[in-house]
Formats: sequence, C-alpha cells, structure tokens
Amino acid sequence: MGTGEYEYPKSKFNQQPHKVAIPPPQPFINSLKNTVKETLFPDDPLRQFKNQPPSRKFVLGVQYIFPIFNWASSYNLSFFKSDVIAGITIASLAIPQGISYAKLANLPPILGLYSSFIPPLVYAMMGSSKDLAVGTVAVASLLLGSMLGVVVNANENPKLYLQLAFTATFFAGVFQASLGILRLGFIVDFLSHATIVGFMGGAATVVCLQQLKGILGLEHFTHGTDLVSVLRSVFTQTHEWRWESAVLGICFLFYLLVARFVSTKRPKLFWISAMAPLTSVILGSVLVYLTHAEKHGVQVIGELKKGLNPVTIMDLSFGSQHLSSTIKTGIVTGIIALAEGIAVGRSFAMFKNYNIDGNKEMIAIGTMNIAGSFTSCYLTTGPFSRSAVNFNAGCKTTVSNIVMAITVMFTLLFLTPLFHYTPLVVLSSIIIAAMLGLINYEEAIHLWSLDKFDFLVCMSAYFGVVFASVEIGLIIAVALSLLRVLLFVARPRTSTLGHIPNSTIYRSMDQYQNVKTVPGILILQIDAPIYFANSSYLRERISRWVDEEEDRLKSRGENSLQYVILALSAVGNIDTSGITMLGEVKKIMERRGLKLVLANPGGEVIKKMNKGKLIDVIGQEWIYLTVGEAVGACNFMLHTYKNSEKPASKETKNDNNV
Repeated sequence: MGTGEYEYPKSKFNQQPHKVAIPPPQPFINSLKNTVKETLFPDDPLRQFKNQPPSRKFVLGVQYIFPIFNWASSYNLSFFKSDVIAGITIASLAIPQGISYAKLANLPPILGLYSSFIPPLVYAMMGSSKDLAVGTVAVASLLLGSMLGVVVNANENPKLYLQLAFTATFFAGVFQASLGILRLGFIVDFLSHATIVGFMGGAATVVCLQQLKGILGLEHFTHGTDLVSVLRSVFTQTHEWRWESAVLGICFLFYLLVARFVSTKRPKLFWISAMAPLTSVILGSVLVYLTHAEKHGVQVIGELKKGLNPVTIMDLSFGSQHLSSTIKTGIVTGIIALAEGIAVGRSFAMFKNYNIDGNKEMIAIGTMNIAGSFTSCYLTTGPFSRSAVNFNAGCKTTVSNIVMAITVMFTLLFLTPLFHYTPLVVLSSIIIAAMLGLINYEEAIHLWSLDKFDFLVCMSAYFGVVFASVEIGLIIAVALSLLRVLLFVARPRTSTLGHIPNSTIYRSMDQYQNVKTVPGILILQIDAPIYFANSSYLRERISRWVDEEEDRLKSRGENSLQYVILALSAVGNIDTSGITMLGEVKKIMERRGLKLVLANPGGEVIKKMNKGKLIDVIGQEWIYLTVGEAVGACNFMLHTYKNSEKPASKETKNDNNV
C-alpha cells in the first residue's frame, strides 16, 4: 500500500496538486459578529444606513419603519384611481366576510366590521406588501373560538369571553412583532408547505361542517370541531332541521360557487366573484324582510350597533385565571395568521416582481393586532381570498387598504341597521364557498407524486384537524416536520462516486449510470454538515460502505480495496464530535489496512481540523483540493507499490512452491 513518502512525477498530472488552504485565524469577537449577522441579518437591513449623515439616517429610519413615507412622494393620480377601485371592491367582500368570520369565532358580528377598519389603516402605514388586503380569516377565527371555548362558554359568559378574545389578540400581536424585532422570522418556516396545505384543508373542512348549523337552521350545536362530534350533533337533531333555511342556503351557495367559477375561467370578470358575497347579503336581507322568513325558522343577525370602534384597552384581562390559556391561544393563532399573511404577501410580490421583508411584515402584522386589541378588534392578517381580489382589481399600493377601511367606517356610521334582516344561512353559505377554495386536493396529489413524506405530513395535518381538533392536527404536522428536519440532520445522505469516462469529473453512481469505479479506491461523498447528532451514524455508515465494497470486490475476484476517499465539499461545518469521528474513522481504516484520504474540505472544516490537530493525524499529504487529485495520487501510490512489490511477490511464490 502507498504511503506519504512517495512523490509522484510532475508529468503525471501536468502540475503538482494544489494544497488545501487554511483560513487565517480571526478574533473571536469578529467570528461571533459574523455568525450573528448571518443568522439574524441575512438580508443586511442596515446596509442603506452606512456612510450616511445623521439627518439622512433619521429619514431612512422613519421610511424603514413606515414604508408609506418611502413611496408617498412618487404616488400619482393614476395609482390613486386604481387603489380606489380595488379598495371599494375588497370592502364589498370584507363586510360580509367580516360578519361571517366573527360568528365563526363566537364573537358579536359587529367585531368583524371593527376588525376591517383599524388594522388595515395600521398595515397601510407599516406594511411592505402592495397587494395584501388585511382582515379576519376563517381558520384563525375557528382556532380562536375553539381554544377559548374550552375555558369559557361564549353564551354563558359573553363579557369574559370577549375580554379573553381581545387579550389573546394582544398576545398574538406582541408575539408576532417580537419575532420581527428579534429577527426570528425563520421560526415560522418550520410550518412547511405540506403542513400548511394539510392544516388549511383540514381547517376548511371543519369550518364547512360547522356551517351545517346555519344551513339547517339548528339552534343547539356541538362546541367540538371534530368530524364525529359535528355529525353526531347534526343527525341527532333531524327533527329540528329547517327546510326553508336549507333551501335558501343551498341556493345562495350555488350562486356563490357559480360566480367564483365564472371569475376563475375569465379573470377579467373577477368583480363577479368579489361582489357575490355582498350581493348575497343584500338579496338575502331583502328576501327575509319581504317574506318575514325570520318568523318561519330563518335566523337573522339582528341589531348591529352603529358607530366606530369602542376603545377596549381597559378590557384586556391580564389578571384572569385563564391567562395561560389566553397566552397559548394568542401564540398559536398568531403563528397561523403570520404564516398565512407572509405566504400570501410573498406569493403576490413574486407576481409583480418586488420583494417584501418578512421581518418587517411580522412587525407590521403584530403592531396592527396590538392596536386592534385596543379598539374592539380580534385577530387579523392578510387572507388569500381578499388579497387575490385586491390583486386582480389592480391595486398599486397599500392605499387600497385605506380605501377599504374608509368604506367600512362609512358602513359602521350609517349602514349597520341594514344588516338587521341578513339571514345567518347566507353567512354560512359565504363561509362554505370561501373554505372550499382552501381544500387544495390538487396540491396534495402533487405532493404524493413529488415527495411521499411531505404527503404523509400533509395528510397527518388534515386528518388530525378533521378527526381530533385544530390544535392536535397542528401539533402532529409540526412534530412530523421537525422529525424530518432531525432525520435530515441525524441521517445525512452518503453516496459513492465514480469516474465519468474521458473526464476528470466524479459523480454519484446512483445518479449517473455511465460512471466507472476506480480499482482499489472507494470514493464516498457526505452531503451534510457533520455534527454530534450524526457523527456516530456516519462512522457506522462509512464502515458499512467499506464492508460492502470489499464484499463486492471479493465476489468479482478484483483487486482488494486500498484507499477510502471522503469527498467533503458538501460538508459546510463540523463540530468537535465530527472531528473526533474523523479521527476514529482514520484508526478504523488503519486497522483494516486501508488509507483514509480527504478531498475538498471547506474553510470551516479545515480550520477546525487544524485546531483539533486532525491534520497531523491524517497527514497533510493525504488532504487534496479535488477528488480528481486525490484519485490521481492514490493511483500513483498503487502503481508504485505494485511495481516495488513484484520481485518480492515472485520470490514468495517460489518459496511456497518448494
């Protein structure tokens, strides 16, 4: 076997192999500073403040916190016309949706209108998305109602329930804003795409089932959100079903679905779908008023209080015995609302080719929820349906949110009495129509074809929500997503590399069918950082690769294995456990009569290897810049060793014959 004492001729490789450089040492404070910057400030938000006078830094600071001051100077009449049209359009959707979703959260319907007034004004000042339309959302409303309903019954103690709802909204806002201020937005990324698809689909299914109460005109209904509880509640009260309510609900649901179908097929007719909920409310109210249907089992909203949002800062309940449950509700609903709002904002920003700052969005959404909790509003974010209408209506800036808020304000001041005869069954139809769009079965099929584990996560979230509860479904999905992250870390992928003919390139033998093995050499690639969590696994996996390679060579009668090359180009970092593991692998290879060779260790890896004295253990001469150079050196050693051993081999053979 070759050793580091041999020196191969220069003509063999045209030039001597390059040495792997060790980065110059950095002071600890600089290293810590760079690590913190890369972790918390990957987008370098303070770049614009560099080399600026104090006055300019102040202006930039105000514009950073309030983006409206950044683009207000370039705002023109053309933009205003587009924003007015978009604002009025989304207001026509926000008013019926707000009333409907408030009922979903077991809150007074007027709170849905309040929540479409103050929060959009705050977001218009602080938000960076041009297309996000702010308001209440069905999933967060359901989650708020189900979690608070466990500790307080909204019918038996409505005042306390209302106080807890405002307090939960306050804590949701504080949590959201804190994530943005502390630059911890990456926490929301643990809600994977598959998790969100499954959770939203499950929540939408549960919401639709809950609306059977309104469709069938039932007065008593289960507080549970799981499928079994809802179906039991529906079919044990068949004697209380109201056919008048059911017919009315089915007719309006059919109208809403047809309107959405038309708008989907012809995007220019988006206004048909956008106006359909308000049209349904108007038609339903007129129909009930003319036929006195409320006297025949059709339930109506009743009186809505006129006037703007009352101040509720004194209603926040920080000393309640239910404070822990309220904080938990605020954090859970805050995460869900945040994930939806940022995902929607990024989606539409991509269409218009501009960027939004995720951390700034968190601060904006958190601030508007804090302000909302002070002014009779409950949890708000950027719902997809409303934002899609805003986008299709041609909005240019967040002024469309201001126009929507002014429209809602006008409604609160003058038009609320008109909603007295609005049938609850129409609100149920509006909710069902909106929720059906969240059951994305096509994406679930795509996940199945693309990644089976993601499909498992998606379905776990869906069935967890539908058959258990919204909270349990979310916990199951997040737990599975975290398990996958841990598996990626603890069980990193390793692969054998082979030589692509007529080149100096070495690639995975699983990926490329035409690659050739190198006689006497096993090339292994590690595709992840080496940490304490995976070091033991990698040590065992490398040994198994060697066992399998030796068995393969033995079964084919080929030359025995002499060298094991570890390609470390994908290893971005390594800790002390990883350094120890490489030293142990070196000893294992020596006991088996093999030589360990390293190829292309990165800067962080080679720096820690140097500090841990591992370079001296492995030998500088066995660390190469590329796999090609490592293979070339090993081949040279093999040929040199083979030639030097030929006479001895013949002599040994003759002695054996004697």
